[in-house]
Amino acid sequence: MGVPKLEIDYGKCRLAGVSDEEWRARVELAACYRVFAQLGWVEMIYNHITLRIPGHDKNLLINPFGLHYSEVCASNLIKIDLDGNKLSTSDYPVNPAGITPHTIIHRNRDDAHCIMHTHTTAGLAVACTKNGMSMTNFYSAQLHGRIAYHDFEGITVNREEGVRLVKSIGDKPLLILRNHGLLATGRTLPQAFVTLWTAQRACEIQVASQSLGQELLEIPQNVLDQCSRVSLQYDANYGGGADVFNALIRQIDKIDQSYKL
Repeated sequence: MGVPKLEIDYGKCRLAGVSDEEWRARVELAACYRVFAQLGWVEMIYNHITLRIPGHDKNLLINPFGLHYSEVCASNLIKIDLDGNKLSTSDYPVNPAGITPHTIIHRNRDDAHCIMHTHTTAGLAVACTKNGMSMTNFYSAQLHGRIAYHDFEGITVNREEGVRLVKSIGDKPLLILRNHGLLATGRTLPQAFVTLWTAQRACEIQVASQSLGQELLEIPQNVLDQCSRVSLQYDANYGGGADVFNALIRQIDKIDQSYKL
């Protein structure tokens, strides 16, 4: 059995002047927005997932500000440059709060092909705790050594904060924005997704276990090291999350394939 790859029916390009590479990126990203909607990782019309356009690393795709994730499709995604300027026609604006953190990290991290940001209840709850994510459960252990933190500076519209964001995240794939939420990066969209999914599960379990009012069991350092070392879903040599993402796309396709339009 070979390394899993994305299995998406990309359909037919509906936009004039769009390359095959860009169209495939559009369908892949639109599918991800639908997956987020199904999982409940939505904040009405807010939050963002951005994806570089292959062959054009200074151009990104982002959701139109005003649409619910369930309304995002390949043709209505907006192409922007690293300064947030629109490069494609759209009746919708781009949310300034999405431009600052996403564009600055894309600009400064060659490995940040995809960036995902959420305000889920569990993720935000953990982000509000002084000690952040606790290394006390199966999922957080897999993120050991992969997490960075950034102090809250208000709504992320100040481009000067971008410099501090880049310094905070360093080379880590997961950034916990204190008092704010979760942000994951990846060399591919599926890789970013499995990092965020693992973080989300870790946060859900942490919130549930802390609600019991009992002392949590710390995981020994050597076990944490082992967990993060052998957790292969992040490894491109083992599919980098493509198998998981394929399974979720199959569920979306059973319900609604309009993301391909």
